[in-house]
Amino acid sequence: MSDTNKEVVDLVWGRPGGGGVPASLFRRWSQGFVYSEAERSALEQFEGGPCAVIAPVQAFLLKNILFNTEGSNWKDISEEEQRTVLCSTLSEILESACLNKTQAFHLATLPRAKTTDSSDITDSHPEPESSQTTDSPTALAAEELGFERFHSIIQKRTLRTDAELREVVLSLYDTWKNKFGVLLFLYSVILTKGIENIKNEIEDTSEPLIDPVYGHGSQSLINLLVMGHAVSNVWDGDRECSGMKLHGIHQQASVGFLTLMESLRYCKVGAFLKSPKFPIWILGSETHLSVFFTKEMALVAPESPSEQARRVFQTFDPEDNGFIPDTLLEDVMKALDLVSEPDYVNLMKSKLDPEGLGIILLSQFLQEFFPDQDSVIPDSFPVYHYNGLKQSNHNEKVSYVEGTALVMGFEDPMVRTDDTPVKRCLQTKWPYIELLWTTERSPSLN
Repeated sequence: MSDTNKEVVDLVWGRPGGGGVPASLFRRWSQGFVYSEAERSALEQFEGGPCAVIAPVQAFLLKNILFNTEGSNWKDISEEEQRTVLCSTLSEILESACLNKTQAFHLATLPRAKTTDSSDITDSHPEPESSQTTDSPTALAAEELGFERFHSIIQKRTLRTDAELREVVLSLYDTWKNKFGVLLFLYSVILTKGIENIKNEIEDTSEPLIDPVYGHGSQSLINLLVMGHAVSNVWDGDRECSGMKLHGIHQQASVGFLTLMESLRYCKVGAFLKSPKFPIWILGSETHLSVFFTKEMALVAPESPSEQARRVFQTFDPEDNGFIPDTLLEDVMKALDLVSEPDYVNLMKSKLDPEGLGIILLSQFLQEFFPDQDSVIPDSFPVYHYNGLKQSNHNEKVSYVEGTALVMGFEDPMVRTDDTPVKRCLQTKWPYIELLWTTERSPSLN
């Protein structure tokens, strides 16, 4: 195995003990990007683990189908569209991982013909793909390649321009579909980003990108695919913690990320991931990633002043009581750039709390400072949920679960839907969201 291959293996799999990487773990990650037979634009995941690559690819794929293709029926795409949209999505993720435009792209591929056990990565410049190749990568991938053998034959192809990248990624469609497609794509992202660059962004470099016990992808791996940065955190910007600089997310994401872990108070996702450019969110549970999406662009419109006011008020009301002590009114007004002279604040206190209870209600605060401001979000709109695991879908067929979402600015006792993990996850962004699914049971996050 060449040095570069070994470095990639160490970064992804860690330095496993005596027995090497468990065969079962490698087998779970050995799958291609395969479309579901029941849903033409949905990718299927065979076993637990590779969702850390498949779910981000699915999210970008949906963005490209829903928002970049003209008037096509997004649910019924042709085989040719399946090919072009997958390959342009993979290219887009590789482009975002490429640190600056002067650098080259690197693709990890399997040799075109059977090779002797050559242990070196060859930096081959792309030859034009010939359709007469006697031994396609398919034949090779069909062999039972074990962990060591697979990693010893990976080759690296270097491409200089975006156009060249897109052309070659498209020509390798069969490779991405075949048994090792997901891993080869992951390695391509890593080689393109640069191993040293990734190590500089990961908080704890002793932690591999794939958990050696459970096979889940780390948050760094998810962020690398979503943002092009392998940082370990989901908050906005960098933070100091006992003298250490902890890296977070530095720009608005194209597709978002929400996690059940936030509803359990384990972490706080920042606005860059919570409010992406397109209304598509990767949803994290304790063990799996799925995707929630809608075509409703109003969901990602910039905050209205009243929405911003609600958000700021709620930061002073961490328990979600719907009110704050009147002693905090001045801080809230300052944070929103409202007039905050002491006399005016006192006047407002007596107006907003005429009974002298010592609390300021959110509803009255909004009514006073932001009257007649309706949210730009429509009352109800169609939403969809994707889970790539067969066993997590109705009838074991990977297909989108359709529903209707109601996003309200307050709790409406008239509409209460069941408390489900998918709803709890979405409530980290929309506290008063209600979901009515067309299926008997709500879709599964796991």
